Amino acid sequence: MSDTNKEVVDLVWGRPGGGGVPASLFRRWSQGFVYSEAERSALEQFEGGPCAVIAPVQVFALFFLFIGYFTKAWIYEEQRTVLCSTLSEILESACLNKTQAFHLATLPRAKTTDSSDITDSHPEPESSQPTDTPSKKISNRHSQTDAELREVVLSLYDTWKNKFGVLLFLYSVILTKGIENIKNEIEDTSEPLIDPVYGHGSQSLINLLVTGHAVSNVWDGDRECSGMKLRGIHQQASVGFLTLMESLRYCKVGAFLKSPKFPIWILGSETHLSVFFTKEMALVAPESPSEQARRVFQTFDPEDNGFIPDTLLEDVMKALDLVSEPDYKLDPEGLGIILLSQFLQEFFPDQDSVIPDSFPVYHYNGLKQSNHNEKVSYVEGTALVMGFEDPMVRTDDTPVKRCLQTKWPYIELLWTTERSPSLN
Repeated sequence: MSDTNKEVVDLVWGRPGGGGVPASLFRRWSQGFVYSEAERSALEQFEGGPCAVIAPVQVFALFFLFIGYFTKAWIYEEQRTVLCSTLSEILESACLNKTQAFHLATLPRAKTTDSSDITDSHPEPESSQPTDTPSKKISNRHSQTDAELREVVLSLYDTWKNKFGVLLFLYSVILTKGIENIKNEIEDTSEPLIDPVYGHGSQSLINLLVTGHAVSNVWDGDRECSGMKLRGIHQQASVGFLTLMESLRYCKVGAFLKSPKFPIWILGSETHLSVFFTKEMALVAPESPSEQARRVFQTFDPEDNGFIPDTLLEDVMKALDLVSEPDYKLDPEGLGIILLSQFLQEFFPDQDSVIPDSFPVYHYNGLKQSNHNEKVSYVEGTALVMGFEDPMVRTDDTPVKRCLQTKWPYIELLWTTERSPSLN
């Protein structure tokens, strides 16, 4: 195995106990990009783990469909074109500048069903190894221009569909981004991109595929903590990310991921990634002044307390180009704090939301066992967003709903199926 290939394998899988990748874990990640027979534009996930790559690819495929780039007549040629355009888009996003070459990891054509050097940098005892691990080599194909890249990616369609397609694409993104560049963005370089015990993709891996940057956090911008710079998201993403972990107050997703350019979101649970999307563009309309004020206020309230010390009020107002007047009564009780609700009411009263009261929505989960009759397909429903809690309209409290409530606190969901779609 070449030094570069070894570095890629170490970055992805780590060095678990000086041994190799557990055979069962590697087997779960050994799949290609395969379309569902029940939903011709939906990708299937065979086992737990590779959703960290499959879900980002799915959201960008939906992005292409959303902008009308392709028709809905899902014949073989269009599936091929959509998938390859999606993979190319993610690779272009990962490429730091136009002078860099794109790198595509491939296996010799006759060897695409052997695990080869995909994991064998640290051999395990033979009894723990996958049964098909002869020593093969990953090839590295280069492309200089976007047009060249798309042509080569298209020519490798059979590779992406075959047994190691997901892993080879992940390795291609890493090689294109640059191993050192990824290490410079990850918070803890000792943590691999794939958990060596449970096989889940890290937040750095998800962010790399969604935004092109392997940062470990989901908040807006960078933060300082005990002299350490903790890197976050620096610009509005094309597609978004919401997580159940925010409803449990483990993290806070920033506006750049929560309010993307297109109404397509990856939804994260404790162990899995699924996708929520709609065609309602009003959901991602440009920020209103009150939404911008809320976002700026919350940057001064990193713990999401709903208030800031009154000493920070002037900084918030400067950031929003608001005129600071000494007679504003934002702290009438003299507690030394400024409430977010009080602040918005004072400076941005009576701002109506542009979001419609109801709109059609869809949910995707790539795992067969998480779908009705084990057929991967989109679950259709209607979302109601009212801006306040209405006891007359109350739907079941599900993980999908709790995840979406981190963006729309009073959302209600009416699905066309008997059971609500699963987040896991």
